[in-house]
Amino acid sequence: MAANNRRMSGKKGAQVGSGGQRRRGLEGKGPTPPAEMRKGHKKNRVAGAKAKQTLRRPAPRGRGGKSASELVVGRNPVVEALREGVPASTLYVQQFIDNDERVREALQLAAERGGINLMEAPRPELDRMTNGLNHQGLVLQVPPYEYAHPEDLANAAYDDGQDPLIVALDGVTDPRNLGAVVRSVSAFGGHGVVVPERRAAGMTAGAWKTSAGTAARTPVARATNLTRALEGYKKAGIVVVGLAADGEAEVGELAALDGPVVIVVGSEGKGLSRLVSETCDHRVRIPMPGGAESLNAGVAAGIVLYEAARRRA
Repeated sequence: MAANNRRMSGKKGAQVGSGGQRRRGLEGKGPTPPAEMRKGHKKNRVAGAKAKQTLRRPAPRGRGGKSASELVVGRNPVVEALREGVPASTLYVQQFIDNDERVREALQLAAERGGINLMEAPRPELDRMTNGLNHQGLVLQVPPYEYAHPEDLANAAYDDGQDPLIVALDGVTDPRNLGAVVRSVSAFGGHGVVVPERRAAGMTAGAWKTSAGTAARTPVARATNLTRALEGYKKAGIVVVGLAADGEAEVGELAALDGPVVIVVGSEGKGLSRLVSETCDHRVRIPMPGGAESLNAGVAAGIVLYEAARRRA
């Protein structure tokens, strides 16, 4: 009778040999993912729609133009970019991804910063976006960088009642060197960096990371023709100084650093191009008692910027 009562009660006893299912069911599953990542949530649908519109919408061009959007691919690169404050518009996360520490940190950083769309995508879609690169389930979209116009840098300095202190890069193709120069310009009170539109490094994610966040407050201008941009500065009363190993004077001897000046730095291997060199008002050298043949662009710019800042103090 007792057995019959148990059958009629509708209650189930503990299952024998459950394999720990009940115990695992009580364990935590980690933090709840952001609403944008929860499939079916309204914010997830909105974020997905915005991301698709961003990919389809052509970028408007400003006075200095815009670069193309860029993708940072892979778990470590994505986390590092988010840590360093690299601008981002969308974080793509592979569906059913293995949720390790880097994935969780990427989601947390994106949520804390705000303004970054979180979008799930199947692996084939991420493979297509990255042209088959090993994305490890994480892809970060960096929006196009909006370049200033070379004239904007000088005008901003004059508006603040200061003599322009600008660095122009001639033939520098490593984004890390560009980022280092941006950092030095910011550190020594400069007003911006000018890069050529072609055959030169641009403001990529790598340049942003090397700038250590200073790219957010130090403008980078892009010139269609660097020689013409330098000639425009000269007409505005700004002295153009080129760094060259065979310069006629040493940096410490140049009085022009006291006033409005553009410092032109060439590539480590080739130096200044012929036309740019001929456009410069002065060509100066950095004394190197140790006998090194050349310095990279970031170091060379930093030395001259320090000398200029010391004189202006």
